[in-house]
Amino acid sequence: MSQTERGLRIAIAGATSLSGKQLIEAVGNSNLAAAELRLLDEEFAAGTLTEAGGEPALVKTVDEESFSGARFVFFTGSAAFATRHAEEALAAGSTVIDLSGGLAARPDARFWIPSLDTVLPPPSRANGAAQAGGVYVSPSAPAQTAISLAAALRGLDGRLGSVVFLQPVSELGSGGIEELESQTVKLLSFQPIGREVFDAQVAFNLMDRYGPQSKEHLSAARERLARDVARYLKGRVPVPGVTLVQAPVFYSHTFMAYAELDSADRFVERMEVAGLNVVGEGESSPTNVSVAGEPRPVLGRPERDLNAERGWWIWGAADNLSVAASNAIAIAENVLGS
Repeated sequence: MSQTERGLRIAIAGATSLSGKQLIEAVGNSNLAAAELRLLDEEFAAGTLTEAGGEPALVKTVDEESFSGARFVFFTGSAAFATRHAEEALAAGSTVIDLSGGLAARPDARFWIPSLDTVLPPPSRANGAAQAGGVYVSPSAPAQTAISLAAALRGLDGRLGSVVFLQPVSELGSGGIEELESQTVKLLSFQPIGREVFDAQVAFNLMDRYGPQSKEHLSAARERLARDVARYLKGRVPVPGVTLVQAPVFYSHTFMAYAELDSADRFVERMEVAGLNVVGEGESSPTNVSVAGEPRPVLGRPERDLNAERGWWIWGAADNLSVAASNAIAIAENVLGS
């Protein structure tokens, strides 16, 4: 279907989160733009006035009628929120699309990256069609990047060895952004800094873990990334090593990948078939800033390792919010068109 049906209803559960706000915008720019949006969130966000489709919209809490008549329910808030309300959405007959990671461990969860289908179909339906109903999981931006890179390199008789991702503070929501901004200003003014989110200095710093009093754990994000990459690739494509480092940037993951292949002659062609964009010859490499709003990960040109005969390094960047939202929309559009 190129256009959505009149009367299509979509619920976004976690609408006030950064991921939720990005998804609302993405819906408005997609074939789902004519849908009726129902914005939902946890108690603390109830009554928030926001905007959807250019019109004022009020965020409500979840009740027994929240998912009634909704063709799709997107979970964009906390993992716990998704876990709490997924069964209600399924009982209402909705197709659930999870961006929170909270539903990934369900045995019925179907991981899907539609832009990768011609290279590597999703693991749960290698020979099947998209289906309405049930639970779909939209992998995070770094997971999509690692999965797509590994699948594309297989087509070059190569192998993705590892990827190190530099994580932006927006992965921890508005609180992460506000703490980085506050710490930056105070450090430049030689003032004491707040540590409520990270329990550590995140400004002007790189970290492999947060402070012991932080409610967030970088190790949990690493585990989710490794789990999602392995679940999509295992048994079909060699699974690369992946890890995360916390960086003092607001938005977008940047990453360095190590791959082994004989030649990069068809690199651009294979990457683009797998849904990855590559900068043009002579263009600047991608950065956190340059990929803002890009719906797909962007790669620089591969460079040979100076010691390893088959070794290549690939630099890239991915807008953590845009890439995730774009993939979730693609899942919904494919389900509608099936």
